[in-house]
Amino acid sequence: MEAKFEEQSAIIYNQDSCNLNQYVIDTNYYGDGTNKKEHFEESPDPEKDELSDDDMIMIEEDMADYDQLVKDNQAKQGKTSKEDFNMMKVIGQGSYGKVFLVQHKKTGISYAMKMLKKADLKKRNQVEHTMAERRILEKIKHPFIVSLQYSFQSKKKLYFVMDYCPGGELFFYLQNIGKFKEKTACFYASNILFAIEELHKNDIIYRDLKPENVLIGYDGYAKITDFGLSKENIQGSSDAHSFCGTPEYLSPEILAKTGHGKPADWWSFGAIIYEMLVGIPPFYTKNRQKLYHNIQNGELDLPDTLSDEAKDLLSKLLTKDPDKRLGSGVNDAQDVKSHPWFANISWDDIYNKGQKPPYTPQLDSEDDVKHFCPGFTKIDVYGSYEDGNPMSPPEDATGDSKWNNFSYDPENEMGG
Repeated sequence: MEAKFEEQSAIIYNQDSCNLNQYVIDTNYYGDGTNKKEHFEESPDPEKDELSDDDMIMIEEDMADYDQLVKDNQAKQGKTSKEDFNMMKVIGQGSYGKVFLVQHKKTGISYAMKMLKKADLKKRNQVEHTMAERRILEKIKHPFIVSLQYSFQSKKKLYFVMDYCPGGELFFYLQNIGKFKEKTACFYASNILFAIEELHKNDIIYRDLKPENVLIGYDGYAKITDFGLSKENIQGSSDAHSFCGTPEYLSPEILAKTGHGKPADWWSFGAIIYEMLVGIPPFYTKNRQKLYHNIQNGELDLPDTLSDEAKDLLSKLLTKDPDKRLGSGVNDAQDVKSHPWFANISWDDIYNKGQKPPYTPQLDSEDDVKHFCPGFTKIDVYGSYEDGNPMSPPEDATGDSKWNNFSYDPENEMGG
């Protein structure tokens, strides 16, 4: 590891009385921090979203009334738009757009704004996934799940405005430091467990649990984010059938395409605990097909450095049969909470955030982004931000109504 990298780690983690190095073992990350893990969605249908000739004629006829439609839509859906926010930094980038650190001009509150390109979402058949994410974010209000504050749209893009978590991704800490001690891993696992429990109570499966989707808030507690692969109305263990997720965290039943449900989240939960304790995901190999084979058929390697309780928990969460997996029963999360590895966790204290976290982000300024990858924060903030009119009419200029009811502003009682 380069000295420059070590110096940066020291600056980040050895400030005041908060020294995360006390809670980790060594730096042993398997990957390149600039090359994040891929994830897969349902295969796109290139013909599904094409416009007919009649659609195009309708668009041309409506263009004369476009300005009035925009005004009507603003009156109906509220006036919040991108112009209400100051752009500060780029803090993330994905397949369909970017995530920005923004500040509300009126209140001064910092938020994370996720900007998605409509054309890319349609091309990759992600319209319904995106609208499902929008519904889930409005519905679920929980201390360990990122909350939606606003959503709105422009002619070409969609915008989610959510809680800003200045501690960045759990991935960042694993990338920079490596394995966690069990006490630290147990703390973050307890936060994640509460989030999964809440989703499952609402018959939602998450399907994309990984260190990149676990964020550290101002208070040092974790929140999960990114519900683009989540699925609603899932009660059984095989109600969902899409092949989606991130390869390292896919459950055997997703790979087998035999149907999956809530137990798939408990597999991913076991995988992220394993990665926090061991430094790499279980069954990891750079060869994709071998990785899939290992997940479905390989024997779980449990290092001797792990406690007996940790070994037992991981073996039960990473059970290949979803019906025998810990958490798969009617008690769901409660069975996982009752495992001896969590014996020293006070669930009430964690839920009420009464326990001191391993690390609390130390910020030098409101726009301090030291906990985010420089590869993102150095991107030009305005490079792909401006795109014309701040709001779209109910039938926007692309001629479809797929994004109706996307906008959300609690102050104007809109949304749904």
